Amino acid sequence: MGVVSNGHNLKFFIDGAWVDPVVPRTLDVIDPATEEPFAAIAVGAAADVDKAVAAAKAAFATFSTTSREERLALLRRILAAYNERAEDLAQAVSREMGAPITLARKSQVASGQGHLEATIEALENFTFEEQRGTTRILREPIGVAGLITPWNWPLNQIVCKVAPAIAAGCTVVLKPSEVAPLNAIIFAEVIEAAGVPAGVFNLVNGTGEDVGQVISGHPDVDFVSFTGSTRAGVIVARTAADTVKRVAQELGGKSANIVLPDADFEVAIKKGVLGCYGNSGQSCNAPTRLLVPADRHEEALEIARKVVESVTVGDPRDENTTHGPVVSAVQFDKIQKLIEAGISEGATLVAGGPGRPEGLSRGYYVRPTVFGNVTNDMAIAREEIFGPVLTILPYKDEDEAIRITNDTVYGLAGYVQSQDIEHARKVARRIRAGAIYLNYPEWDTHAPFGGYKQSGNGREYADWGIHDFLEIKGVPGWG
Repeated sequence: MGVVSNGHNLKFFIDGAWVDPVVPRTLDVIDPATEEPFAAIAVGAAADVDKAVAAAKAAFATFSTTSREERLALLRRILAAYNERAEDLAQAVSREMGAPITLARKSQVASGQGHLEATIEALENFTFEEQRGTTRILREPIGVAGLITPWNWPLNQIVCKVAPAIAAGCTVVLKPSEVAPLNAIIFAEVIEAAGVPAGVFNLVNGTGEDVGQVISGHPDVDFVSFTGSTRAGVIVARTAADTVKRVAQELGGKSANIVLPDADFEVAIKKGVLGCYGNSGQSCNAPTRLLVPADRHEEALEIARKVVESVTVGDPRDENTTHGPVVSAVQFDKIQKLIEAGISEGATLVAGGPGRPEGLSRGYYVRPTVFGNVTNDMAIAREEIFGPVLTILPYKDEDEAIRITNDTVYGLAGYVQSQDIEHARKVARRIRAGAIYLNYPEWDTHAPFGGYKQSGNGREYADWGIHDFLEIKGVPGWG
């Protein structure tokens, strides 16, 4: 199969060595294309977290004093080792979370590579000290960082936390998602191959309850960076509050995509549909609410319907597949319930619907679905579906489009389509979200990523990510 790591699935990586759990327990890893287990991992508990945190705390005393040049050399070695394991990483991601193998190579694995490159570039020019009058401002590593990452873009989120932590001089304890953990085990092998000093990076697999919450509340963890659902993010923040540690959260989203009247309608709708469906709809910043002028609503529905016909859902191992299954039975069932809710609430079912696509009798495959005539009070417009389900909402004028866009508890991303870039910029300023994408730009690993409102706090990517792992010290009288 080529995705199992070098005999380390039943071990954790702590203090530079592969170690057995304190109390042996295992968890199956399910292939979402077959619904069958294909591997097992060790899952940890508080005693394993204690060992990992102790190793990170001991390593911090030395690693926090390393020079920029030493950390740059280390990140470059990690990048080289990562690139050597790129195909292993792609095979793991494809098998464990259902990403089509082409997407796994070109996007999932490539995102980690992009973050390493961006962090290296950011570190080369980062300002750790500055003088203000007679006061020296020092930016110092915050300490031991607990990193809790999700299954949907696993390498993207692991690397955009680990790389800036190392750049800042922090040591880390990583808990990846237990749903898609094999890529993280291979990443730990990358860390080992790159010669990262013992204790700087530690990996403990397990559940949110048994490992994630322990990390969040651990008195020797100084900072927690969490990516996942808003519900889980609230638990992390509450758990961390007792030790008054800083928490950065990248949480859920329900991002609106405003197609302004002057946009190239065919292009804007087509890219909007495919943008929503990317990664089988399992992206927190997906443009899931498509807002179109009311007098062109029917036209938008017809374009969307034709786009859905071009989508190929199937076996993620097939290089011609564009869309694979969703990750788990839990996700599949949630999506099915929300599709049923859309129908019962009176939205127009334009394409897709409940059940699996034709010809697929097993696997967590969802029919790419489009709803029209959606109002913003419907469940499908308010809840994060996290599947290939697009809602199309008509608006009568620009002010109403902005009001609908901002009428959500989330604020992770927004999208604006217009042939008048000045107009698009003005609309972007009115959207309450952390990242606004104008006319479907290329992905930018140097742009800040993070949310407003219940989509979280803190920012990731490049120098923005490094800042999250630093404390600020003022030294008046420096001279």
